[in-house]
Amino acid sequence: MPEIDISIVIVNYNVKDFLHKCLSSIQSSSGNLNIETIVVDNDSKDGSVEYLQPRFPEVKFIALKENIGFGKANNLGFNESSGKYILILNPDTILEERTLSVMFEYMERNPETGIAGCKVLNPDGTFQLACRRGFPTPWAAFSKLFGLQKLFPKSKLFARYNQTFLPTDKTYNIDAVIGAFMFCRKEVIDELKGFDPDFFMYGEDIDLCFRADKLGWKVSYVHETSIVHYKGESTKRSSVNEVKHFYNAMEIFVQKHYSKSSVFLLILKIGIYLRQFFAYFEKFYKELLFIFIDVAVINSALLISSKIWRDEYFAFPDYAYPIVFIVITLTLIISMLFTGEYLEKKHSIKKMFSGYLLTFFIISSLTYFFKEFAFSRGVVLLTIGISIVGSALLRVIISLYERSYGKFSDRKVLLVGTGDQARYFIDSLPEYAGKNIDLVGVVSVGSYLEQHFQNQPVVGDFEYLPKLISEMRINDVVITDNSISYGDLLSKISDSSHTNTRFHFASEYNEFLASKIISDITGEILHDKEYDFFILKNRIFKRLSDIIGAIVLLTIASPIIALWSRNSAEAFKNLTMVLKGKKSLIGLYVRANRKNYVGKQGLISLAHISNPERLTEQAIENLNDYYLKNYTLGLDLDIVIKYLFRKRRGK
Repeated sequence: MPEIDISIVIVNYNVKDFLHKCLSSIQSSSGNLNIETIVVDNDSKDGSVEYLQPRFPEVKFIALKENIGFGKANNLGFNESSGKYILILNPDTILEERTLSVMFEYMERNPETGIAGCKVLNPDGTFQLACRRGFPTPWAAFSKLFGLQKLFPKSKLFARYNQTFLPTDKTYNIDAVIGAFMFCRKEVIDELKGFDPDFFMYGEDIDLCFRADKLGWKVSYVHETSIVHYKGESTKRSSVNEVKHFYNAMEIFVQKHYSKSSVFLLILKIGIYLRQFFAYFEKFYKELLFIFIDVAVINSALLISSKIWRDEYFAFPDYAYPIVFIVITLTLIISMLFTGEYLEKKHSIKKMFSGYLLTFFIISSLTYFFKEFAFSRGVVLLTIGISIVGSALLRVIISLYERSYGKFSDRKVLLVGTGDQARYFIDSLPEYAGKNIDLVGVVSVGSYLEQHFQNQPVVGDFEYLPKLISEMRINDVVITDNSISYGDLLSKISDSSHTNTRFHFASEYNEFLASKIISDITGEILHDKEYDFFILKNRIFKRLSDIIGAIVLLTIASPIIALWSRNSAEAFKNLTMVLKGKKSLIGLYVRANRKNYVGKQGLISLAHISNPERLTEQAIENLNDYYLKNYTLGLDLDIVIKYLFRKRRGK
């Protein structure tokens, strides 16, 4: 049997569409090299293995029953590999035709290099900074975390982490490369025993390069070939908190390699917490904006109502201030959280109106208990009325602005190809009318000479795609033609990098086109139901119900627990864990061998309504998934009632 030149190890999680394109690009890039491809699937829920295994029979699939993380899953793939070199590759990548041969030849010519990476491009053709980095030394990490690198990107002093002072079109030795593409010698992986399993996701790549450097191996950045990396696709399709894992990984790395420097550790921790705070702020800034707007509106409305009522802005007695502002602000925020207007990413005037009505009823009710603050219900009513009008107008203005200039404005789309996939895409668009897609036209590939395709204008040939993108100010390009070589595709993406146009690849299965591509372009989730459990108001009420329920069961109802439970000591221990937040009264059913799961283990679960010991792993997964997606306090109550009836019948 011929020797394997390259073993490609890919860890997949819920990205079968991207993995399909990745595996196809590997086939095109293999050339005369003897390649084996190993896909380790981290318990995907999108049918990745079932769909792709028959289409790529030469690929070895390892289907795991749980998500064990990026590093551990790769290590399993390393154990199955037999190549001279190991390519660690993300599933959301596309290789150029020459990528594997260029990297193989480079490693053959440079025996001192243990790990190498290539040029990595974003889907819009721009350079991905993480593909060549410096180690997070105390100064480099400080400069990165506190924004000095961003202020001085060309400075060797401040930009050491992402090495932005170095050219992207030269080959040189570097400290670390990105985990999305790491071309490694098999002996290096064996010597290092693979990735450190302490890292769940993020940080494994830089740790591996750091340890290789300590052993005397060089790490190289090779500019002669490039790949496209659709960064973060797996985390988009899961409830994984990528911000939390990223900064946890940084902290693990620092503790592991710089633990002797206590001052540096302290400064770095401060920097990590600050960056984490700003990362969350950036992620939720729009939600915070709506809260700020409504708080400003209702407090201003209170002053205006006081002016109308008694011709004074501060018409209440002195002891009422600032209490009235604090109470009305907190009541409004709680009411809006309850109605789902805040922190659920979908704002509506209807939910806002409900939130203000709830605020009115709560404030009116409070005046019955605190007579010294019962100044005028007319002022409260007027305040709420003015607030509703003000908040509604501001929401309309924000919506109009976003549709004209923001991310919800019409995105200009070019369709490349005139085959069945292109036809299906065009036919699917009416189903998503109003989703802000402006299909400008179709780009032909090869000899298509007609002026129209499916009633859409043919605006030019693929050869002139960068020019068409620039002249028409295109936001998104959808590639549907399989005959285009990956080299040509990557070349066009690179040539269009200055336009920030995003490329989407859809040339295989139809159901992906209508949902995933259109979803990516519009920025909306069209079909996938989100997990109701993780909505903030549900999490708040869930935690409150757990605390109240655990206190009641540990105090007033403790005699009943002692008599009813087979193991009262274990029952009280579990209730204590609920009080501490480690478990939930009603939650997920988790078997002993499961370590990584989303949500809390429940003392009671949907699985307990039946006999959980008789259920298959898949059945339990389905029940847990249903619970997370359809969570309400009513569902919890229903589970408790059915569980108690089952126990009674069992007895």
